Amino acid sequence: MGHLDDKQYASMIAGCQKCDRTSFEVSSYITREISVMLSEPNADGRWVHDDATFVAGIYKIRCLGCGHEPHATLACPRCERRDGLAEALATSSRISVPRMCPSCKITALTVTASAPARVRTGTSQTTAPTPIARFGEPGFHVVKIMCDACDWSRVAEGCPVCAGPAT
Repeated sequence: MGHLDDKQYASMIAGCQKCDRTSFEVSSYITREISVMLSEPNADGRWVHDDATFVAGIYKIRCLGCGHEPHATLACPRCERRDGLAEALATSSRISVPRMCPSCKITALTVTASAPARVRTGTSQTTAPTPIARFGEPGFHVVKIMCDACDWSRVAEGCPVCAGPAT
């Protein structure tokens, strides 16, 4: 899963090969959790990924000094399906969030999604992820919906980012 490992990522952001700058913008598909009521988000949500998931979801690293890209791929960062990234960024979620739980009819649900985000790195600092796509926008892909009151849930089939075959 993913094109990079921790060692490769660390090497790429250690310093730009073109200008020696150590500040980069990193784009990655990572996990976001959002509480919704009546199919609408209650807040912006929160990131719920670990470092390995962040690195596995990276699809572009760009130097903030000269624009050099030590890593850029058109393939899906999760399943590596050829040209899957463009489709993932351009399409909306494959599953829609119901207005209420189909089982117990409560209106509060928890959505887990795979969402593109940008992080800026620099000398001994990494900023918090900034979402590129938000709930309901192209690129934001609902992976799982869970009821807050009962055991009902729905999970998207296939790759959580591009809908390619599950790996």
